[in-house]
Formats: sequence, C-alpha cells, structure tokens
Amino acid sequence: MTLTEPVIIGALSPSRAGDFMTCPLLYRFRVIDQLPEKPSQAAVRGTVVHAVLERLYDLPAPRRSVRAALELLEPQWQRLLADDPLYARMFADETEQAEWLAQARGMLERYFTLEDPTRLEPAERELYVEAVLDGGLMLRGYVDRLDVAPTGEVRVVDYKTGTAPGPDFEAKALFQMKFYALVLWRLRGQVPRLLQLVYLGGQGEVLRYAPDEADLLATERKVMALWAAIERSLETGEWRARRSRLCDWCDHQALCPEFGGTPPPVPDRQPGDTVRSNRRSATDEL
Repeated sequence: MTLTEPVIIGALSPSRAGDFMTCPLLYRFRVIDQLPEKPSQAAVRGTVVHAVLERLYDLPAPRRSVRAALELLEPQWQRLLADDPLYARMFADETEQAEWLAQARGMLERYFTLEDPTRLEPAERELYVEAVLDGGLMLRGYVDRLDVAPTGEVRVVDYKTGTAPGPDFEAKALFQMKFYALVLWRLRGQVPRLLQLVYLGGQGEVLRYAPDEADLLATERKVMALWAAIERSLETGEWRARRSRLCDWCDHQALCPEFGGTPPPVPDRQPGDTVRSNRRSATDEL
C-alpha cells in the first residue's frame, strides 16, 4: 500500500491565530498584505532576552549564573544589530538605549528568582514543531524550551518578557501553550505533563497548567473553527476590524476603518503564515 502525503489546506502559528482572534483585519494586514511594521522596543528586547536564555544553556550547569547571563546580553544585542542596523533607530539617543538595556538586564536577573538553571538540562531549546491535523491544517511554531523528566514526562516552557496576565486573561495566555501541546501530542502521541509560562516583566511570575486530552481536543476544535473563519474571510474579502486597547500599539491605524482609514485592495495571495527561521520578529508574541 502506498502512503500519500496529506493535502495541506493552510498553515497557522499561535501568533497568527492570536492576530485573527484579536482583529481579523490585523491578520489580513500581516499575513495577506504582508505590510511592513516598525520594530518596537518591547518586541526587540524580548528577542534579545530570549537569545540570551537560549545560549545560557549552552554553558555547563555550574557556570549558569546571573553574571554569565548578563555577559551574554551585549553580544546578543550586537548580533541583532549586525543582522538589522535599523534597530538602532528605535532610540532617540544613547541614554534611551542604555535604559532599554538596563530593563533587559533586570529581566535576566529576575529569571534567576523564578528558575534555577543550574538544576535544569533542557531536552530542546528553540524547537521548531509542526503537525498536520486530520482536516489538512498545518500547525507550526517554535517552542522556547522542552524539558523531559527521566520518567519521560514532558514540560513545555515559554518565556514572556511582559507581565503576567490577570485571572480574566489567563485563558488567552494559555492558548498559545495549548496550541504547542496539541502539536506535540499529534507529533509524539503524548500529552505534555505541564505547560509553564515564565513571565519576566513586573515582579516576575510563573504560570503553570496541566493539560489533558479533553483540553487539547477542545484546542483543536477552536483552531479549526478559526481557520474556517479565515477561509470565509478569504472567500468574501471581508476582514472585519475589531477595536480594542491593543489598537494603541498597531502600526496600521492609517489604513483601519476604525480610525477613518481605508484598507488597500486585497492582494491575490493566500495566507502562508509568517513563522520565520529567526523566529522572534517584532510581531511575534512575547
């Protein structure tokens, strides 16, 4: 019997799924129109902090100290600048850049109050995962860290450089983690034992959640319903703007009907998702 590859109807990452849930027009601007967006200080700081924490675990366990993490910060910032010198334009002057780096240092110091990296040996870091659901939708993304216990139990860890959400917003924060857990379940046939969000902003906090199969089946239904809604928008050409407080940080207000703007004609392009090989872009979730 010849096995055939499944027909892929589309691809979705948790960031782009979150975009559509936040505002379908934002999803269109990012995925269909692929409009440029200027990098934000918060997003780029998240990129640098993530890079430091990834490389911290390259060191032998006894050397994973606060000092070692802080020594990695400047080289990672310079590496990012070398890739895109335009990041330097985010700052009005050297003082503002110094304050920005100081905030990043504070996040790295806070990390050590939440976890002890000398006692951890991650199985994977910055792990790219993808799985195709029965309906043909490919789910994909990057997992910050995967820990595997000697007993085989899996913990999915994600670093967030924002502040921890209040109780009313925890479900939205956990959607991304359940998305990753669903992908890993479909890939490996094992439900992760624990999902862990490490918040490095504010006072620092760790949010933990133990999923079960019912959780992940519900997440799968939600993701498929999201994709059905995206397909309806593709067919009708209607991408509704949804106003919220997040609009204050949107680069596309001038084109948004909620702010008196007019979107450009919809290009003849199918959504290909926007997961990038360098993963932490200015529009990725942090």
